[in-house]
Amino acid sequence: MTRTANDHAPRRRHELHVPHLTTTVRDQESATGPTITAILQRGPAGGRRIEVELVEGRPPKTIDVPASDDTICRYCLAEWVQTGGSALYTSLYLV
Repeated sequence: MTRTANDHAPRRRHELHVPHLTTTVRDQESATGPTITAILQRGPAGGRRIEVELVEGRPPKTIDVPASDDTICRYCLAEWVQTGGSALYTSLYLV
């Protein structure tokens, strides 16, 4: 079998398996896997606690949360390393 130069070329981003980094909050009944409690700090949804699905066994890096005024606010993990059944998230911006 003859190899070409492209056989060893790095794969482009769209060819790689990249897990979803942002999770959209849905009804708790639609959750299909393990969840964690996201504790939201600051922003339009600050003070709320919501259940979100884990991504590859970890809390998602960002979550999109509907606010009471029908806008969507993106929250990110407050700390990269968190343990236990909940994770702190802080407000980033409106989506």
